[in-house]
Amino acid sequence: MSQQTIHLVDASLYVFRAWHSVPPQFFDQDGRPVNAVYGFTRFLLDFLDHTRPTHCAVAFDESLTSSFRNAIYPEYKAHRELPPDELRFQFGYCKEVAATLGLVVLTDVSFEADDLIGSVVHALRPQAFRSVIVSADKDFGQLVGEHDEIWDFGKNQRWDARGVKDRMGVHPHQVADYLALTGDAVDNIPGVSGIGPKTAATLLSHFGSLDAIFTRIEEIPFLRFRGAAAAYAKLKADVAKARLSRQLTEIACNAPVPTDATRLVRQAPDLAGAESLFERLRFGPLTRSRVRSLA
Repeated sequence: MSQQTIHLVDASLYVFRAWHSVPPQFFDQDGRPVNAVYGFTRFLLDFLDHTRPTHCAVAFDESLTSSFRNAIYPEYKAHRELPPDELRFQFGYCKEVAATLGLVVLTDVSFEADDLIGSVVHALRPQAFRSVIVSADKDFGQLVGEHDEIWDFGKNQRWDARGVKDRMGVHPHQVADYLALTGDAVDNIPGVSGIGPKTAATLLSHFGSLDAIFTRIEEIPFLRFRGAAAAYAKLKADVAKARLSRQLTEIACNAPVPTDATRLVRQAPDLAGAESLFERLRFGPLTRSRVRSLA
């Protein structure tokens, strides 16, 4: 059976990149800044022009404080600042742009963009689809199957399952365990105090999984790697934190997303809708012309 490809865009990453890279000199009809919208629109047009995907979805984060992970661990992502007001409203415009360009928009108040993307990957793999995840987030490494890729479009860097191993030192199926051991300061995931990337990769190479590490924890002091005894003590002290972290690092694959590939087909751009939207955004003729070229 021949494989088809679905492209899954981690939208928030590219909205934030646009917010930081595009000067605040773009304003909508009401005088509100839309620099992030402009940069995100340019990214989507470049992506569509380059890729011409047959199936595509764009996932946005709506769950910055309401993710199911917050119920498990209230401090989850507590260190992250919420987007300022002048950026927050631009996300609505970005969703409009994606939909107007014929792309399926995925959002949910309980599941993060990672979960929405993971759920589509999980649903379409048995339907002979390979997935290209358009992002730079290391967490997506756990979703990469034999034929899948992560693609950082802005830097034009692609990596497959072997690339995940080269970058992180562990196989895709070990990524969630690896992150549970090392923790993640950005998402405020505690991990095991004092266990760094190299030690985590060494342990997973030997034991295979986090569960196996704790099942066979008494073997660790006898392993031949520097700091084995110290790692043993740290793991013994932080068993609960490691298991909690594992609940937070695993991408959920049961989010409410379209599971029928026909509902993820890229449609032709809505030219009338784009004209109206871009009038409100005060985008110029070049952007409108680029949309027409995709029809």
